[in-house]
This record gives sequence, C-alpha cells and structure tokens, in this order.
Amino acid sequence: MVRRSPLQTRKTLQSPRNTSFERALLEEGKEFIAGIDEVGRGSLAGPVVAASCILPPDETFPGLNDSKLLTPEKREELFDLITKKALAWAIGSVDSLEIDRINILQASLKAMQLSVKALSLQPKALLIDGQYPIQTALPQQTIPFGDSLSPSIAAASILAKVTRDRWMCEYEKEYPLFRFSRHKGYGTERHLEEIKMHGPTPIHRMTFRGVVPR
Repeated sequence: MVRRSPLQTRKTLQSPRNTSFERALLEEGKEFIAGIDEVGRGSLAGPVVAASCILPPDETFPGLNDSKLLTPEKREELFDLITKKALAWAIGSVDSLEIDRINILQASLKAMQLSVKALSLQPKALLIDGQYPIQTALPQQTIPFGDSLSPSIAAASILAKVTRDRWMCEYEKEYPLFRFSRHKGYGTERHLEEIKMHGPTPIHRMTFRGVVPR
C-alpha cells in the first residue's frame, strides 16, 4: 500500500517529537516506523546514498531538522546522537557506474530499498521523502519535503548526508586533484574547472551534463 501526501511548502520542522505522520501510523498500531531519505542525486561524482532510520517514539532530538538546513558541525552532533538512540538504522548506496546504467532516479530508489533491507529491525511502515515509492510489500507513504516535516525522515537525511560527505572526503585522498571534501562532487564552478583541467575520475557520472561536454 502506498500513500501519497499532497505537495506541500517546505517549512522548518517544529517539533523533535512525532508529527502527524508518525502519530497517525502509531495510532494504527504500526509501532516501528522507518523514515527514509537519500542524498547525492544531483552530484556529478560519487554514489547516491540513502538511509533508513527507526526512532524511539518517546525520544526527543533537540535541533533535529532537514540536513540541508544544518551546519556540518550540527549534523555531526546529531549523527552521533541518532546512531546511539535509534532503534535501528542502516545505509544503502549505489555507485556511479550503476547510476549511469540505470539512471539516477532508479538508483536513488534502489539505494532507499537497500537501506530498508539492511535494517536490523523490521519496520511496520515507511515514511519516504519525495514523491516516488520504492519496491516493497511494506506500507509506505511518500511525503514531498518530508525531511522538514517528519522527524524520522529528518533523522534519515542526516545519516545519509554525513555518511556520504565522509565518503567524499575519503575520495579526495584517492583523487587529490579534486576537492571532493569541499564540493562533495556537486557541480560547483571549481569542480567543473577541475573536470576541464584533469578529466573525469572513475567515480564521475559519465551520463551527467557537466562531466562530458554535450
């Protein structure tokens, strides 16, 4: 079963406790609710990374919000808190070669699906950021801008973002001519200039505009 929430305007997450999305599912008896989000869809290099996270329903996480609205320091702080207190969490990823093979949308959905399968605790329902459901028999609800509306999705967005950022910093050690620790593979002016000067690396997405001239 897939529920789709209507398109909503992005806003700041007001409460670190359960929002109406989580509350409605809890009232249906679905105790373990996994929030799911991904990062890296628009990047020119590196993997797309997704996270699934099941939060305790009675726990608060001060400062929890969409990862894009937080400083790197706050994301790291919340990453440590979430990984310690979450009932279960997991990461799924798809590399640049497979992104080029199946396209970025399908790769993003696959990364989400992999993160759900990797959970140590079976969720009873899924809250997914965005408009597209994943392939699963579990009840799921898609929520546009869910990372700023649902604590569970916000937590997943932080786990995915911090994980991917750390991986991109490691890639800079392997490819020192590229400042992956700065631009994380996104199409900044500096990154585009690096591609022009040095050519793409094995982790670049060869089907993306900006990597190969069109």
